[in-house]
Amino acid sequence: MNRSIGAAIIPLLGALAACSFAPTYRIPDSPPPGPVYKEAGDWRPAQPLDTEARGAWWMLFHDETLNTLEVKVDAANQNLKAGFARLQEARAATRIARADLFPTLDAASSASRQRISQNSPTYYVKGSEPTFNNFDLEADLSYEIDLWGRVRNTVNAAKANQQASAADLATLGLALHAELATDYYTLRSEDAEQVLLEETVEDYVKSLELTQQLYKGGAAAVADVDQAQAQLETARTQAADIALQRAQTEHAIAVLIGENPSRFHLDANPLAVDATPPLVDLGLPSTLLERRPDVAAMERRVALTSGHSARLRQR
Repeated sequence: MNRSIGAAIIPLLGALAACSFAPTYRIPDSPPPGPVYKEAGDWRPAQPLDTEARGAWWMLFHDETLNTLEVKVDAANQNLKAGFARLQEARAATRIARADLFPTLDAASSASRQRISQNSPTYYVKGSEPTFNNFDLEADLSYEIDLWGRVRNTVNAAKANQQASAADLATLGLALHAELATDYYTLRSEDAEQVLLEETVEDYVKSLELTQQLYKGGAAAVADVDQAQAQLETARTQAADIALQRAQTEHAIAVLIGENPSRFHLDANPLAVDATPPLVDLGLPSTLLERRPDVAAMERRVALTSGHSARLRQR
């Protein structure tokens, strides 16, 4: 009779352990878009560039200076280091939550040494030792049967938080690399504008000299001289402004790569007028949203805050 009761209890406990009150998280259904965008016009459908670089996307520009700067971002930027530390913390929290799925064994030991005082009445008892040792060893084995899914839901929440932290780190890295690329090409465009303004200043200097000679010869009015002088000073002011903007952009690049702005310098490299940027697909399929790490992070946090037992994606 006892064996039959035990055989019935074991499957019952197994069935209860599979229970969970948390609802299953499901991605909301949405109707698929049409085969083409109605506003597309002459646009063409997106074609994935499978042969192009994916991770180090800045290599598409084929600029060695930019490649060298981009490599320094991951190693030197303090914001990325802080984001990686938060990811490590989330991973540790996941491991701690997963540990509750397994039995817990606690062990402790102690040792003590005592000596009977000479003033004790039993000190001179025959056969007794005035000094003796005491050793204790104890162990405690415990296991929580996850009847209502508390442990599993805690593990799922920890995994969702870990995935959100990983997506946050990817978003931050993407933003920093994009900011560096933007600043770098802003610097090169400012170099090109600086060259143009310097040539303009030289031309206005010659124009002023010519106008002054014409004025001395009576072929030009004094207003023409004043106008030429004003044009020259305006061009000089614009050249000084561009030089200041270039210095600020160079300092911003130094901060992004973790270097001292006062010691960092990039030689002038004017952007060519006929420079051709990499081809960018004009289409915007919905799969791009799934590849964005910030969207993935928000989806994980929705699953986390809603209290659902999410079907987590492996990353």
